[in-house]
Amino acid sequence: MMLLHVTDVDEASWAESFRKTLAPYPVVRRGDDFDPADVRYIFVWKPQADAFDGLTGLEVILSRGAGVDALLQHPRLPDVPIVRFVDEDLSQRMSDYVVAHVTMHHRQYTRFHRDQQARRWSQYYPPAASETTVGIMGMGVLGQDAVRRLKPLGFSLRSWSRTPKAIEGIECFAGDEGFEPFLGGTDVLVNLLPLTPDTTGILNTDTFSKLRRGHFEGGPVVINAARGGHQREADIVKALTDGTLGAASLDVFETEPLPQSSPLWDIENCYITPHIAAISDEKSGVRYFTDIVREHQAGRPLINVVDRSRGY
Repeated sequence: MMLLHVTDVDEASWAESFRKTLAPYPVVRRGDDFDPADVRYIFVWKPQADAFDGLTGLEVILSRGAGVDALLQHPRLPDVPIVRFVDEDLSQRMSDYVVAHVTMHHRQYTRFHRDQQARRWSQYYPPAASETTVGIMGMGVLGQDAVRRLKPLGFSLRSWSRTPKAIEGIECFAGDEGFEPFLGGTDVLVNLLPLTPDTTGILNTDTFSKLRRGHFEGGPVVINAARGGHQREADIVKALTDGTLGAASLDVFETEPLPQSSPLWDIENCYITPHIAAISDEKSGVRYFTDIVREHQAGRPLINVVDRSRGY
């Protein structure tokens, strides 16, 4: 039996879709009449405190999201495999966001928008893409897809990850010893890291101060489409107003929705989107997890299992 325990989405719609694709395998929702001990799979998103109560026969946790940081903090999380959502549609949506904002900043949108507001005709010519270095933090599925999409556009690319990676045409850095050299040659910093204790608050004053200066018109730029916990918003406000950063694109925040009292709303070189960079689409999600369940029932190994020691 599969149990759905999802919030902030249409649980009924997901359940109906799973019932069609998994039939005759039983799919239930909270509030239905079922024995919790019969549940073998639970599909979760923002599970409540009692989500796993009584699930003594649970075999697999299916996470609707690619990131599992919040799930791993659940106080009564069972010790069973967690499968995260990895999907081409989600990856493409994230890469669309990254490409849009990298190119926007490369083409100096902030400068020209200010000129427009001032009715000022100033023919500044942005550099070639090859003269702008984009540094991506996080070389998992999302990071590698972003690299694949940015590379044909001609940008100089570099990456930073927890463990060493070798990607053709990309200057790769890894670990604590590689972090400062990575930042020192980066004009546009893109964060696609998983949120772990080691990466919490990584977008801070110290990080911003080590980005390359004197190369990118207006100053270096930060793009965060990963988790709000990665950023220190007070540091971002300061960096955007004192010239440490030329601009920032933020899709995620420490508190969501972003409070109306946040000073970020009023900073003209801060571009805010309401956590929409990528979404776990119902159609592709149901297809993906239906395959996971069928393969597992057939005795085949699970894929995309979370390493709890790493947090992703």
